[in-house]
Amino acid sequence: MPTTLGDKLVVAISSRALFDLDESHRVFEEQGTDSYCKYQIEQEDVLLEPGVAFPLVRKLLALNQKRPNPPRVEVILLSRNNADTGLRVFNSIQHHGLEVTRAAFTSGESPYRYVSAFGAHLFLSADPEDVKKALEAGVAAATIVRSKASLNTHSSQLRIAFDGDAVLFSDDAERVFKEQGLAAFQTSEQTSARQPLPGGPFRNFLAVLQRIQREYPPEESPLRTALVTARGAPAHERVIRTLRVWDIRIDEALFLGGLDKGDFLKAFGADIFFDDQQDHCESASRHVTTGHVPHGVSNQG
Repeated sequence: MPTTLGDKLVVAISSRALFDLDESHRVFEEQGTDSYCKYQIEQEDVLLEPGVAFPLVRKLLALNQKRPNPPRVEVILLSRNNADTGLRVFNSIQHHGLEVTRAAFTSGESPYRYVSAFGAHLFLSADPEDVKKALEAGVAAATIVRSKASLNTHSSQLRIAFDGDAVLFSDDAERVFKEQGLAAFQTSEQTSARQPLPGGPFRNFLAVLQRIQREYPPEESPLRTALVTARGAPAHERVIRTLRVWDIRIDEALFLGGLDKGDFLKAFGADIFFDDQQDHCESASRHVTTGHVPHGVSNQG
């Protein structure tokens, strides 16, 4: 029988999100493809430093140490390198002890089309266009935001935080807010409090995380989730009831009523935070690793 990834959580990540390839990318932009290829081959044995998403990947793969039979997580490398220039990336993967064995090298073409082929539940990239295409294909995807945030040393537990509207949920409610204002939004959410929100691009990813969590008693779970939303009362009720209908447990829910999210994400100890709004992402990235989700009304126009 053919090998399959079964019930694993599958995360696809670009080489530029996993490693610091700024210098290599500069060579490509300033000198072109031929010079870039020559540079990468010459630097083949020079190990790459960890990139913004490296700590997250390390913690994701550490979940396999908790339950090695069968492993619960698979990380796939997707790269615009060709196999020749990609050898430097794989050398660095091996040096850092990452259990990443599957990859697609596309020689300059967008690798997003392999996200669905691998059955990925999440795609992380430094290229916004690749991320948009993956979202359009129905996969949770985010652009890694450049950040100098310190690494989460809270514990070995993996901690993932999500915005609500246009991330876990559809942007239906956010459209009301954008088009009609706060008062209309509050009224609409109160009126619809018992009507579940439609799912957003990250609903399935959260559900897969929940599936892993259910294998452990809550106090022993190797991962923890949080909803960090600008919503406040009375708009909280619809969110709570929606998650109840989905049969999904969020470990922590922060209803901030418009307060800046950064300090709260730092207090939670997020390894990554996903939000659809650029200003929220820029604020959050000062404290934690952040992924911008270019989805919904806030990203139109």
